Parts: sequence; C-alpha cells; structure tokens
Amino acid sequence: MTNLAGKTAYITGAGRGIGRAIALKLAADGANIVLNDLDVDPAAEVVAEIEALGGKAIAIPGSVTAPGFAEDFIGAGLDKFGGIDIIVNNAGYTWDSFIGKMTDAQFDAMIDVHLKAPFQILRAAAPFIKSQAAEEAAEGREVFRKVVNISSIAGTGGNAGQANYSSAKAGIVGLTKTMAKEWGRMKVNVNAVAFGMIATRLTEATDEKKSIDVDGNTVGVGIPKKLVAGMEAMIPMGRAGTVEEAAGGVYLFCIPESNYVSGQTLIVSGGLTI
Repeated sequence: MTNLAGKTAYITGAGRGIGRAIALKLAADGANIVLNDLDVDPAAEVVAEIEALGGKAIAIPGSVTAPGFAEDFIGAGLDKFGGIDIIVNNAGYTWDSFIGKMTDAQFDAMIDVHLKAPFQILRAAAPFIKSQAAEEAAEGREVFRKVVNISSIAGTGGNAGQANYSSAKAGIVGLTKTMAKEWGRMKVNVNAVAFGMIATRLTEATDEKKSIDVDGNTVGVGIPKKLVAGMEAMIPMGRAGTVEEAAGGVYLFCIPESNYVSGQTLIVSGGLTI
C-alpha cells in the first residue's frame, strides 16, 4: 500500500526540474497529479511519463500569474479527480539585479510568481477544503491535507542581487505560517521547503550567455563556472543537490508521518545556510 494512494496532488511549475521530480515522486507513491507548467510540451511530457508508469495525471499549462489561473487550475483538478489532498506551490524563476539597477517590473514579477500566485491558488482551494473538512468532522473522520510552499535560503537569509526574489521567498514563509494557523483546525498541514543550490537549468554552470523567455521577458539563466565552484565549496556536503533530492524534502511533508508538523520551514541545502 502506497502512502498517497487515492490522493490528488496539485503541483505548479512541474514540466521541468524540481517540479517534474516532485510530480514523478508523488505519482510513484500513488497520487493522482494535476500539474502545471508555463509551456505546453514539457507539461504534456510529464503527464505521459506518469501515465507510462501506470499513474494518472492531467496538465493545465499557462502562467500561474495569469488572471483566473488559480480558479482554472483547482477547478480542472476537481472536475477530473474530485478532490484536493496536496498542493505544492513550486512555479517560479529568478530575475536578478542589484537594487540600483532593479526595475519595478523585475520586483513585481518575483512577488507575483512566488508569493501572489500561491496565495491565489490557496484561496481558490479554500471553499472545497472548508466544506470537506466540515463534512469529515461531522462524520468523526480525521482526514489530513497538505500544502507545501517552496521557499529558498535566499528567503531565510537573503542573497545579494536578489532583493526581489529574497523578498518573495521570505513572504512565502510568512504565508505558510499564517495558513498553518488558519487551516490547522481543518487538519491541513501547511509547511515550506527552502532550497539551497539545486542543479537545474537556472543554476547550470556555464560561461555562455543563456536566457529564457518568461511572459514576454528575457531572463538570464545559468551561473558562471567559477562562481558555481565557489558556491559548491561553501556547501558542507560539497556539491549542489539533485532535483530528486529536492523532491524528497517536499515528499516528507506530503506523507502521514508529517500529520502533526505544520508551520515549519525545512531547509534542503546540503547544510548550507546564508
């Protein structure tokens, strides 16, 4: 018997990297997956991977910051699978500058994707969670639901050049603690996972100038090789984490063993703190 059999998990930013690893991890443990990615093809590919393993999944592509996205995302999952058991707010990216050169658009973009979008998704899920929790309480049943918000050690300790990202990731910790208090009586565990350096396309060691397009904005990706080497030297475990290791941290907050853990931030960083 798998821990998550019959559960339904909603995961944003799940077409690549950490989000994809989370989707595959939860699906392998029995969960139905409602996944999102900004791009259609990567999202469809993850759905195909899950189905090839015998799991069930649907994709709701698009920007998590688009008007009405939260309601569409939650609504599609309820229409398909009929429930909400796990929400993982993972979608995001970085758009760095030192504060003297950072634009309002850069700052607002990070707040929108890392903080406002998770808030909107949880708000959209609230009516269903409240009604189900009331029914379960009336029947004398104890059913736990899980929310895992993705933060960063930039949010717990700050990081030069990331006033926007650090502010948003610190904010998600505050949202996590608040929702743990609001939803605790409804048996919802709300926690955060703060990642350190995880090997993804955003943190790839490269001296080439690389960029991606996000909502019409050109955003640089990759980190110079010398800088990556220096950062890895600071990590007690001596290397960046893998996306599978990152997903493992999220998984801990999704299983029954964490039913009495709420309002916490787990740092998954190989021992690095900043």
